[in-house]
Amino acid sequence: MSVERTVSVNGVELCTQAFGEPGDPALLLVAGMSSPMDWWEEEFCERLAAGRRHVVRYDLRDTGRSTTYPPGRPGYTGADLRQDVVSLLDALGIREVHLVGVSMGAGMAQCVAVEHPDRVRSLTLIDTTAALPGAPEGLPGMDPELSAYLAAAQGRAEPDWSDRTAVVEWSVQEQRAFRRAGFDETRVRRVATQIVDRSVDIAAILNHAHLDPGPDPEGSLADIVAPTLVVHGTADPLFPLAHGEALAAAIPNAALLPLQGVGHELPPPEHWDRVIAALLQHTSGDYEPAELPCLSDAAVSGDGTG
Repeated sequence: MSVERTVSVNGVELCTQAFGEPGDPALLLVAGMSSPMDWWEEEFCERLAAGRRHVVRYDLRDTGRSTTYPPGRPGYTGADLRQDVVSLLDALGIREVHLVGVSMGAGMAQCVAVEHPDRVRSLTLIDTTAALPGAPEGLPGMDPELSAYLAAAQGRAEPDWSDRTAVVEWSVQEQRAFRRAGFDETRVRRVATQIVDRSVDIAAILNHAHLDPGPDPEGSLADIVAPTLVVHGTADPLFPLAHGEALAAAIPNAALLPLQGVGHELPPPEHWDRVIAALLQHTSGDYEPAELPCLSDAAVSGDGTG
């Protein structure tokens, strides 16, 4: 069972959905760029909640049912998105949280962890790179195939945002470019259709690409005190695995969970058993980083089912 509610924070409305009992330890799921909360699929959230966690997902500004701005003219900064995280916790009455972010959302989570260390009990960073100083230079760039796709996209027209079928198809193709490990088109199309049908203004999702970052937070990766789990696909075409390795090495008290063959995406269902078990352990009171799966030659060469 889940509860959806809209809360007012920082002059905007954010749509949230909670799973599980409010008295259980809270997990806040922070989505990536241009991504409504739907990509954190309901079954994934329900399985975390079944492990006695109070799971909250929400629509970032300009996504889903949260406040939107005119396409191409976001009236806020990246720093405002970070502040939304903390203000949302206040509005929901959550003092301390296990913060779980993916891609841009994981970059936001890194910053929140150094700006508000008293609010973050643990940190999970999925398919991201360093948003703070402290990572080594010279990390590999994006996969050439993805780079070519994004370059070509600059010359392509946007879909007709009033055409539901066209927008769903556009979203599916965008997801195809980033995902690996066998593209489940049926599943992706189902979520994309759900997003289009529930969005206030689907065209606004592109506003995140136009954001001014705003003021940088003070601090570095070494200043993150929350126990940290880095989850990273070994086939991520946007941030190759070395980015996840660098985060796990630079953040104190961090562990790395590589997902064999996974691209730049939330863990697909075939990896949920492993990821949910790791998240429940990571967010338990007896966190021990040494007990979590760490990167090894065997992990990278295996079939990813272990």
